[in-house]
Amino acid sequence: MKCVVTGATGHIGNVLVRELIENRYEVTAFIREGESIAPLQDLPVKICYGDVRNKESLKKAFIGADWVFHLAGLIDIGSGNKKMMYEVNVQGSKNVVQACKEEHVKKLIYTSSVHAIPEKKNNEVITETKEFSEKWVKGTYAKTKAEATKYILSQAGEELEIVITHPSGVIGPFEYIPSNLGQLIIDCANKKMGAYLKGAYNFVDVRDVAKGVLLSAEKGKNGECYILAGHIVSVKQLMHYVEEITGVKAPNFKIARWFAYATGFLSELYYKIRKEKPLFTSYAVYTLGTNCNFSSQKAKEQLGYTVRDMKQTIQDTIDWFIKQGKIKT
Repeated sequence: MKCVVTGATGHIGNVLVRELIENRYEVTAFIREGESIAPLQDLPVKICYGDVRNKESLKKAFIGADWVFHLAGLIDIGSGNKKMMYEVNVQGSKNVVQACKEEHVKKLIYTSSVHAIPEKKNNEVITETKEFSEKWVKGTYAKTKAEATKYILSQAGEELEIVITHPSGVIGPFEYIPSNLGQLIIDCANKKMGAYLKGAYNFVDVRDVAKGVLLSAEKGKNGECYILAGHIVSVKQLMHYVEEITGVKAPNFKIARWFAYATGFLSELYYKIRKEKPLFTSYAVYTLGTNCNFSSQKAKEQLGYTVRDMKQTIQDTIDWFIKQGKIKT
């Protein structure tokens, strides 16, 4: 079975590549020219350079492919580059679909996000939907993922089977460029966190997501969506996990949400000047206060999806960052 993975050097992407190889699939990694291939170093994969904004480069990579796993996309919880995010996340996804059809790919597995799903009120359980609109979600990233998901789902049929997955907040090892959440763990372990923000989100181990994505390809039904969520963990609990594992005292000072939200733009500007990743942007503050009660029951019943203990995930994440030299011991 020949598979192509777009966004193969990303966090979920490189872990999915490892999962595919472990299960004896033949893998082609589709990555941008000039991008570091460190996440794929020493893995038996074929590298194909291109850009999702260029359909011809996608078609070249998809020649002879049975399955395409589309993970390439821009993630930005800050103000970000809205034009670029639309070009990559929306137009790029449309190019992937068209390239799959023109090269007669059998199945496309698209990694969307729980952010594409409209939020429900009062901690009501959030399950899968087939109705998506950029008007129903907040933030550029969520809007582009919703629009892309709506389009891709509409293209499912006999010509091209399509399965969509919706991971929640991804965390775990094999993160070569720390995300905002990864940076929070690094800063906490390195005694650089003086305060914490009240809030919580649904976090899931990247290895569980990768297994879930592969299971969705093997067992998922054409035209169906599957939520791949994990555990609801507060920022405070996350930092206490780090404290238990490293011995570094977690901060006790809590930042008021209204203050963090109001100063989010200034925080982004400050970290941009310092060329560092902002931890709490206005959108991040908003997200930590939303309903994140996502249900993965459908994925568990239909795919055999499972999740591991969150403390073990934090342990493995810290071990990874120590190995990478990002956490000092």
